[in-house]
Amino acid sequence: MDGTLLNSMAVVERVWGAWAVRNGIDPIAFLPSVHGVRAVDTISKLGLLVDPVQEARDLAEAEIADVEGIVEIPGARAFLNALPPEKWAIVTSAPLELAARRLAAASIPLPRLMVTGEDVSAGKPDPQGYLLAAARLGVRPEDCLVFEDAPAGILAGKAAGAEVAVITGAHAAASGTPHVTLEHYTDVEARLGTDGRLSLHRRYR
Repeated sequence: MDGTLLNSMAVVERVWGAWAVRNGIDPIAFLPSVHGVRAVDTISKLGLLVDPVQEARDLAEAEIADVEGIVEIPGARAFLNALPPEKWAIVTSAPLELAARRLAAASIPLPRLMVTGEDVSAGKPDPQGYLLAAARLGVRPEDCLVFEDAPAGILAGKAAGAEVAVITGAHAAASGTPHVTLEHYTDVEARLGTDGRLSLHRRYR
């Protein structure tokens, strides 16, 4: 969601940057590590003398309160609106309330199916979220195309067995990836085949 459908970098830099400074961490070096990963997992790895669960809750509250500067990745809303609603899902490391708040801020519709960081016992790069989404959609993971923006999400998609496309319009955390890359959605479209399968195509002008 963040970095794939909407750009929330301004909020991430403000909220996570301030948190890093309060905890004696260089925000410039630290911020790239937060993309695509549950807050509790990011904090747990730092070895700080804090409660990761409570810190993650506090960060989520701060992010819910701050939506200034959140915008859609160009073309994301139109791309999603063209998809059959039963054919796609959002898999995000964010908690549900934060995900819904950011989608609303970017004027992106809520999907019928969303798997959040609260729905899994292991966050990205573990594939659990993508496997759960595929099961709830009633499809095989290997028949899915995952849109990701960060290394943890790319690894999760690959581990699930899905194809991966990387969105680069929000930040450069996944630069150099061997996967198909798209800066935004304005030059691509999804087509529904007679067999009921969706395929992704570039628009040529």
